[in-house]
Amino acid sequence: MLFPFRDDVPRERTPVVTYALIACNVLFFLWFAQLAPMPQQAFLYRHAFMPARFSNLADDEAVKIVVPLQALQNGRPVIVRWPIELPPDRSEVISSVFTSMFMHGGWGHLLGNMWFLFLFGGNIEDRLGSVRYIFFYLLGGVLAAAVQWVDDPSSTVPMVGASGAIAALLGAYAITYPWARIHTLVWIVVFFTVIDLPAILFLGGWFVYQYISARTEIGGGVAWWAHVGGFAAGLGIMPWIDPRPRGKERAPRETEPAEAFFEAW
Repeated sequence: MLFPFRDDVPRERTPVVTYALIACNVLFFLWFAQLAPMPQQAFLYRHAFMPARFSNLADDEAVKIVVPLQALQNGRPVIVRWPIELPPDRSEVISSVFTSMFMHGGWGHLLGNMWFLFLFGGNIEDRLGSVRYIFFYLLGGVLAAAVQWVDDPSSTVPMVGASGAIAALLGAYAITYPWARIHTLVWIVVFFTVIDLPAILFLGGWFVYQYISARTEIGGGVAWWAHVGGFAAGLGIMPWIDPRPRGKERAPRETEPAEAFFEAW
């Protein structure tokens, strides 16, 4: 397992928008978690991104699905099938692209996304400034959802999470700070160590893993194509939104022998 915990790119300002995004995601998750099962599922299916709802807007058709829920019957837990009809409400469907970015499927999903947002988002905010940064973040999330829709426009599986928008930040980071050192914990069973990886290698490896997972459809329940689309969007949008020279930013430090390979590469 690889766990990035620090980079060496200095910042000139406090990433207040990144902190605000993290706070919004955490608060929304806590509010959502305290809902009763049926209101929670109703909110999920109406405000998460669902490709089939977008596909049906042109025909003005409602999407009908059956949601399995756990309930008590004679004091024993049973699974009941709850039918839901999702109307072709254009404002609700379009807004779901944005509301889904603040919804997460569990603590692991939330914490993983928020850590990557904290680690990589702050430098992109520092580079772009608050206004361009929030525009970039939301646009990246929208394009990530669009790629997921193209992959399976009839899917009735709700997509939640900030992963697509954060993937766009990773793409932006990879093209802006390719030689930044990512201090990474490597953990294999009981063995662990810390190594420095260039961002282009760490994030490039992350992208390749997402792409292979999307093509092979391993790990059900993960919107792999949204990750791929978000990363590609970040690569494409960052040079357009910030045309300044890039690629040389890194904290000064003498190169150690073990890092000579990365300096040459």
